Amino acid sequence: MSKLTHIGSDGEARMVDVSGKAATDRQATAEGRVVMQKETLDLVLSGNAKKGDVLGAARIAGIMAAKKTSELIPLCHPLLLSKVEVNISPDETLPGLLVRATVKISGQTGVEMEALTAVSVACLTIYDMVKAAEKGMRIEGIRLLEKSGGKSGDYHAG
Repeated sequence: MSKLTHIGSDGEARMVDVSGKAATDRQATAEGRVVMQKETLDLVLSGNAKKGDVLGAARIAGIMAAKKTSELIPLCHPLLLSKVEVNISPDETLPGLLVRATVKISGQTGVEMEALTAVSVACLTIYDMVKAAEKGMRIEGIRLLEKSGGKSGDYHAG
């Protein structure tokens, strides 16, 4: 296992100095699921949820969250993102919704946290918008699927 970069020699938390790194194209994709009853999924897909367009609101919330990641995660660098895409698709086998976010940048540090934050907040927004119909929904499986660029190279989840 490699050295933890956010821990200093005395064990103190620190922001990593990326000033010596070259700016490269970087991308990360994360996913998560909101598991719900079939009736709740049907309500979301019909567009008849009391609070309005669940999928549209969740998509926008995910994009906004990616842009605000450094305000939420203490040691993340504020980044000028070049792309944030949040896709939400129904999965009848869950039943529920699959949320995926892809974030891109040309910069000195990766965007894994931004992709994970986008997915997390999009899932929370889905929950918030339909909790009146079902409080027992589950948010599951939030994980990094892949990342490219940077010194550590590419990663693809198995």
